[in-house]
Amino acid sequence: MAKEKERERAPSFNDIVFELRNKEYGAYSLRRKYNRNVVIGALIGVLIISTAIITPHIYAKAIESKKAREERQAVMVMENLDQPNEQVAPPPPPPPPPAETVQQNRYVPPVVVDSVKPEDNVQLMTADQATTNVVNEEYIEAVEEVKEEVQETEAEPEPFVVVEEMPMFPGGDAELLKYIGEHTNYPEVAKENNIQGRVIVRFCVTSKGTVNQISVLKGVDPELDKEAMRVVSTLPAFKPGKQGGKPVPVWYMVPITFTLK
Repeated sequence: MAKEKERERAPSFNDIVFELRNKEYGAYSLRRKYNRNVVIGALIGVLIISTAIITPHIYAKAIESKKAREERQAVMVMENLDQPNEQVAPPPPPPPPPAETVQQNRYVPPVVVDSVKPEDNVQLMTADQATTNVVNEEYIEAVEEVKEEVQETEAEPEPFVVVEEMPMFPGGDAELLKYIGEHTNYPEVAKENNIQGRVIVRFCVTSKGTVNQISVLKGVDPELDKEAMRVVSTLPAFKPGKQGGKPVPVWYMVPITFTLK
């Protein structure tokens, strides 16, 4: 029965075409697998096209996600540490200290009456007894401290702009840049408002190497100016400048650039 069914089965198109030809040559096998190869090729094409369309979207999403996670960084850039040649007007001298005051009791003159009862007898004070010196030890100490400060201020000459030997930070300018970079905190308000710029701070390096008379020559924003002055106020002692071989106070300028990136 099986043989009869096989005889009754109609031959395919390929069988008819290659009925009297060599089927081992290869063309017969290719024609038999043609439909399957077309389907596989179509699937591969669809896969390639889909990948080409979806990949850019996935890459763009990945970049946006990376940018969202990336935090802003504040960079403080120091530049142009050369000191200016122009003369700068010195600050006004401090006011003189208050003079020491002596409090005196008012002298009460005696009262003359016709009759004085024993119980109304009033003991009067003499002029020597009436005058007393009231001394406040705390006040005297404060006055003495003010006098010492005034004496030191008077002894300190006016700051120079340019001297024979300029002040030097311990380790040089590189260490000064490193110190300011490590101790400067970018204000959060300035970060949120994307405020950037360069603040030029002027200060005096005294004959002892300390820093005082800090001011902002060129400001950008109150928050950035305040932070720049704070960092400068924390600077350690410099090697003082010298004029004629003697330590003298010298004006010093530091430009600090606040940059967000």
